[in-house]
Amino acid sequence: MVEGEMMWPSSLLPAVLYQLPESAFVTAMCVVSFASLAFAGLSELRGDHLAYSKFWHVVSGQQKRSVAAAGALLSGRTGMLVAYVPALVAAAVSFAVPGAVQGQRAQILAAALAVHFLRRVLEVLFIHRYSGNMPLNTALPISSSYLLITITMIYAQHLAIGLPEPPTDLLYVGVLLFTVGIAGNFYHHYLLSKLRKGGNDEKGYKIPKGGLFELVTCPHYLFEITGFFGFAMISPTIYALAMASGTAVYLVGRSFATKRWYKSKFEDFPVRIKLWCPISCDELGY
Repeated sequence: MVEGEMMWPSSLLPAVLYQLPESAFVTAMCVVSFASLAFAGLSELRGDHLAYSKFWHVVSGQQKRSVAAAGALLSGRTGMLVAYVPALVAAAVSFAVPGAVQGQRAQILAAALAVHFLRRVLEVLFIHRYSGNMPLNTALPISSSYLLITITMIYAQHLAIGLPEPPTDLLYVGVLLFTVGIAGNFYHHYLLSKLRKGGNDEKGYKIPKGGLFELVTCPHYLFEITGFFGFAMISPTIYALAMASGTAVYLVGRSFATKRWYKSKFEDFPVRIKLWCPISCDELGY
């Protein structure tokens, strides 16, 4: 049993997941992906933030770290392109690899992954506004992790070729969740971009307004989680489920950090805005 299975009733898993053949690679990736995401979420709770986060500069004395300690710096925009482009290329190229995406479910999964990362790249180029830099030694691990996630998700689905479909087929529910997730995520990213009308160099922060920002801290990450559970239903493998669960745990940790940050910066932060859902605006440079 891989670690991710412990989060779900054992009687439910066979009804919704493929019973994949043993794979040391997929099992290891399940454990590593879920554990690393959960650890990152706990780190956010403790105030230990990633080096591309706005919190890294302003919380817990981390603003005192030197540029030398952070490593070579990329612009925020370049750093995020480095993070996303390899995964986009991998998802697109999978259609050209013989046998990699056989069948409707595998093709929908690969297409959804390509759309997911294409949307991120387009947002980096045309929507997001950046006021900081990203260390190269942060951009490269993020890029590698997204690339591995994409490859592993497609490979785990590949292992299901010829296997019986799960008794409960959630493929089209997953497509719906993915569509809702990507649309809601984009819309709230767009609202965030409107906060900086003075251009990329404007560093003032504001309380986001509009959409679900009136109710929760950062709804764009609620939709991010929704999209990842869409992946898990499109490709009902234990790895996709472990990734969706790990992403949710990580973003919950960041929701605490974000609300704590907002309350420290804005005395008038509305009490009606709830913690759930996740969360932080800092991946976008906000």
